[in-house]
Amino acid sequence: MNRLVRTFSIVLMILSTAGIAEAAGNAEAGKTKAALCAGCHGADGNSMIPSFPKLAGQNERYFIKQINDIKSGSRDVVAMAAIVGGLSDQDVADIGAYFASQTIKVGTVKADQFELGQKIYRAGNAASGVTACSACHGATGEGLPAAGYPSLGGQHTAYLEAQLKAFRAAGRADEAGVRRSNDGEGKMMQSVAGRLSDAELKAVASYINGLQ
Repeated sequence: MNRLVRTFSIVLMILSTAGIAEAAGNAEAGKTKAALCAGCHGADGNSMIPSFPKLAGQNERYFIKQINDIKSGSRDVVAMAAIVGGLSDQDVADIGAYFASQTIKVGTVKADQFELGQKIYRAGNAASGVTACSACHGATGEGLPAAGYPSLGGQHTAYLEAQLKAFRAAGRADEAGVRRSNDGEGKMMQSVAGRLSDAELKAVASYINGLQ
């Protein structure tokens, strides 16, 4: 038992210090720099376009990784590549700090998708091996900033559906479509999304949209 406690403590320490080498973001400086993002994501990070993600409230660690993945080509987002290509590490950190300081505007969950969506998010599906989303993204969708797991609560349903389908396609050899594979060495999202049915995917995306 003592060994387990020590191991857990070490893991927490690693997670809490993992981002020390990253540039420290300045939210005030980021506000000006974020004007570059306003057209698609909203001045405060609350995109009005369902296919473009809300960035308000997103943790800096996750934001920085995604921008760097887009810059390197690890995540294929054609519309973003040219925009972020000229950003320095400090620019990315500042913009991330600004959006992290904003509050996301939460949407609503469709009544007919609430029950299934809540089940998948909070408990998963043991029969098909789907892990509960809350295990990594928190009971209220706040994410796990120290580990770089994204905040999800309030995100657009359409955007969530598109990303889950992309992860699912990457996790299934027989499924066509856009594939997304930049989910870490463990490929957790590919594994989880690969086991979601169409009904589960749609329901959990709707549930997260109304989660706060």
